[in-house]
Amino acid sequence: MLHFNRCPHLKQIAQKCFSSIHVRTDKHVQLFLSRTFALAEFRKSWHSTHSVVGDKNIILMGPPGAGKTTVGRIIGQKLGCCVIDVDDDILEKTWNMSVSEKLQDVGNEQFLEEEGKAVLNFSASGSVISLTGSNPMHDASMWHLKKNGIIVYLDVPLIDIVSRLKLMKIDRIVGQNAEISLKDLLKFRRQYYKKWYDTRVFCESGASPEEVADKVLKAVKRYQDVDSETFISTRHIWPKDRERKVSTKFFSEAVIEGLASDGGLFVPEKEFPKLNCREWKSLVGATYIERAQILLEKCIHPADIPAARLGEMIETAYGENFACSKIAPVRHLSGNQFILELFHGPTGSFKDLSLQLMPHLFAHCIPPSCNYMILVATSGDTGSAVLNGFSRINKNDKQRIAVATFFPENGVSDFQKAQIIGSQKENGWAVGVKSDFDFCQTAVKGIFKDSDFTGFLIMEYGTVLSSANSINWGRLLPQVVYHASAYLDLVSQGFISFGSPVDVCIPTGNFGNILAAVYAKMMGIPIRKFICASNQNHVLTDFIKTGHYDLRERKLTQTFSPAIDILKASNLERHLHLVADKDGELMTKLFSQLEEQHHFQIEKMLVEKLQQDFVADWCSEGECLAAIHSTYNTSGYILDPHTAVAKVVADRMQDKTCPVIVSSTAHYSKFAPAIMQALKIEEINHNSSSQLYLLSSYNALPPPHEALLERTKQQEKMEYQVCAADVNVLKSHVEKLIQSQFI
Repeated sequence: MLHFNRCPHLKQIAQKCFSSIHVRTDKHVQLFLSRTFALAEFRKSWHSTHSVVGDKNIILMGPPGAGKTTVGRIIGQKLGCCVIDVDDDILEKTWNMSVSEKLQDVGNEQFLEEEGKAVLNFSASGSVISLTGSNPMHDASMWHLKKNGIIVYLDVPLIDIVSRLKLMKIDRIVGQNAEISLKDLLKFRRQYYKKWYDTRVFCESGASPEEVADKVLKAVKRYQDVDSETFISTRHIWPKDRERKVSTKFFSEAVIEGLASDGGLFVPEKEFPKLNCREWKSLVGATYIERAQILLEKCIHPADIPAARLGEMIETAYGENFACSKIAPVRHLSGNQFILELFHGPTGSFKDLSLQLMPHLFAHCIPPSCNYMILVATSGDTGSAVLNGFSRINKNDKQRIAVATFFPENGVSDFQKAQIIGSQKENGWAVGVKSDFDFCQTAVKGIFKDSDFTGFLIMEYGTVLSSANSINWGRLLPQVVYHASAYLDLVSQGFISFGSPVDVCIPTGNFGNILAAVYAKMMGIPIRKFICASNQNHVLTDFIKTGHYDLRERKLTQTFSPAIDILKASNLERHLHLVADKDGELMTKLFSQLEEQHHFQIEKMLVEKLQQDFVADWCSEGECLAAIHSTYNTSGYILDPHTAVAKVVADRMQDKTCPVIVSSTAHYSKFAPAIMQALKIEEINHNSSSQLYLLSSYNALPPPHEALLERTKQQEKMEYQVCAADVNVLKSHVEKLIQSQFI
């Protein structure tokens, strides 16, 4: 067996390079009552087997022409360690002939086997190894390498690889024959690269080998530093002595727990990762799935979810369950206005963009020893989206994860109600509450904060409570992707060049969707203004204009746009925390005051800071219907009521000096009565099925939503429970559901 010893002093050099890394050793053993005990143990185990300091190898993987050999040499020089090129140092020395001669001699299939055997017969430690482009197609040899190394995927745009290979005068690679083109083979191979990598380095067009080498070292450092990306509560009060250890959570823990123990919301302790201009430009031609993989890998540490596993989840989440292959396409409406269509998922609302992925994230993060009950408050669309999303997790996960969604019994549209009830599965239930959404949301938060009740459920039933509302970080994070993707689509379609600003206008109730756009800007998308569009429940508009959040003598009004019939915008706390430079003490004061006195006022400096990026206005019911009518008449496009609210506000507030992207948060089919009223359609038979089929006969844009049409064909009426507006009654329902599901 060939063995390459670690170069002298590599450990010392590597420790110097990674001097900021600290191994966690002070994690004390917690009681079973702690939600994070099993997770902490898992994380310790992960660290002990994934350290790159010392004898581990850095293994560079990628297609031919990715620059593995050149980058490997640069890294070797920086670290002062051995550099092994599999082609030159392993294969050719083993075979006593060139790689091209061997390929010609034995053919494609036998070559892969011979290549794999040669790799299996060598070992190395403390080295930089540059693989061949075909190594990842041999499983046994990759497992052999992975045991003692971190595999870094050099992800180079396909167009760059093809042009590099032409310059190198390489017109044939392993596996290629007369029936398959070079480009198609390179596409085919990507599945193998995605299977094996531990961390990805996105090699944007124009990046030099030196820049790529620096990126590799940063990626390796991040991979090894399992404590580097943590979350704090928005109500966390920083110790006066900043050297003292801060109470933090990891991504996995934030997703599992949902709400912080002090009542605050989890936010990253550090800033959002930022992509440079060239990296963004390289994503212009990418698919939605590819964009999501790149962006979310930067936001989720591989210690929480390995990058390759995350990629699989993303591919599952945004697959055939979406009616449009573009997932979240952008459509030019008129003038400088564009519609971001967020309704092509299985339940026809923007919630699908996060709730087709979030259940997979959640199922991966939870420890195997507990059952979990997800509690959700919904103003309409979230309920069916959560039930649908968690019904798609695998069978084993369904046995330990259940969902209870609470909705205002008379506060959602008839179709939304039927959809929520009809989405109940073996691990999910719908409960109507005789109150409004704000009560449902406040009650669910109150249940989470009731430590006696949550402790009782753990001790009695081995069941932990969590959330899938946008208060959960795992639910909010995927929404960042579609805001970034919308901008890239405008660039791709030639409406703007990268770097040109855009405005976004978003119908806003709980502040999560618009906050995700803020995070997209923090990652490098040039959004100029965030236009907050409210309906007649315009507490957010008033707040953005005055800095006074006032719920006194303000009653919730039911409107044609029920998903934003909200007075308590939970995610506003996250944004104020950001604007106030992470002042947890101020957040505690403001939101305690909101609970106790039903209002708060922020100081003038914070109002001015907020208004630098935000403008806001609201839309009446009459204006909403008029916008639906006029848009259809002029463009043949039917807006749902929420999108109509945003269009009215965009028309009023946007100065037309740059494009404005209007978020269309639901398909109009979900609100057929309002659409028929707006379009002045008279229909004798008022059942949902006839209304939807009548609207679909208009051949309008967007096309009918097939999944929603199928929903109307369901003949069987499903049972559901209704309860009084009493927190104790909700608790009783939760306990009974746990008993029926897990006992």
